[in-house]
Amino acid sequence: MAKKKSTSDDTVSKIKTLRKQEISVDTLTEGIFKGDKAMLAKAITLLESTQPAHFEKANAMVEKCLSRPVESIRLGITGVPGVGKSSFIETLGTTLTALGKKVAVLAVDPSSSLSKGSILGDKTRMQTLSNDPNAFIRPSPSGSSLGGVAQKTRESIMLCEAAGYDVVLVETVGVGQSEIAVHSMVDFFLLLKLSGAGDELQGIKRGIMEMADAIAINKADGSNVEKAKLAVTEFQRALHLYPPKQNGWIPKVMKCSASENTGVREIWDMVEDFARQNKENGFFEKNRKNQNKNWFLQTVDDHLKQFFHQKPVFIKVQNELLKDIEQNKVSPFYAAKLLLNKITKEL
Repeated sequence: MAKKKSTSDDTVSKIKTLRKQEISVDTLTEGIFKGDKAMLAKAITLLESTQPAHFEKANAMVEKCLSRPVESIRLGITGVPGVGKSSFIETLGTTLTALGKKVAVLAVDPSSSLSKGSILGDKTRMQTLSNDPNAFIRPSPSGSSLGGVAQKTRESIMLCEAAGYDVVLVETVGVGQSEIAVHSMVDFFLLLKLSGAGDELQGIKRGIMEMADAIAINKADGSNVEKAKLAVTEFQRALHLYPPKQNGWIPKVMKCSASENTGVREIWDMVEDFARQNKENGFFEKNRKNQNKNWFLQTVDDHLKQFFHQKPVFIKVQNELLKDIEQNKVSPFYAAKLLLNKITKEL
């Protein structure tokens, strides 16, 4: 008797077939609205395409999806490499699907600055969640985008919400610039930390502590339980040093173990409390509107950069100035000013 193909295998097969086809915007959006994973994956691939011909098509698709009313929670998850982000997300994701929720995971892998390649291994690490019919996992390369997120992460979030996913989890490559980028596109920002790894001192750094809506001490199991309790106390003390958030939320510090599935459900309950409180005081909707404004400004910057780099005159003048910089005839700062002056005169 032939072995029945898994849901995941069927989806992969369908995606491969769709990649060979040129699909209309209406067909893509219709598939997204029906919750078709293969169509959603195809749509995100179109978003991430750098081909000019795909640009207008992707924009039209996003516009159609934006018009669809959604009720979702966007949760950003960050932490240093090795803190267990993928394991935590899989445990949280399976917990949520067991509660009847549909979960989308946008996992961003770092791209090599030399080869431009990415491993995209998050889907492999989340095998249980990958096979869950109520979950969708999309690994994407960070490319040249700063901040540990892919260039089209915001648009991908919109598509996932239009496909009916109640919770969108955004996993970043690490911490640093990523905390700013992710914070500007999610409702709740969760920082994962480790105990006994020097993270207590690192976590007191002002930037990331002010942005976090909660801190979770992961891997609080076995011999690490007591260390995790101590870390919780240290971070709670550090949080008291900072002014209260504009939305009135008081950041929490909790401990959990993704491998033993302890404390994860409690963290989700806290996220729901956060969403409920912010919807009642109007900050939830206000934050979403501010994020759309930031999205607009970022898109303008991206389009201006793309516009200039496609102009032959820009490339010509830029190459001339690069030679002058190499020969120390002009400073990089002044060369940039000369470039802009020459380009604006040509336009």
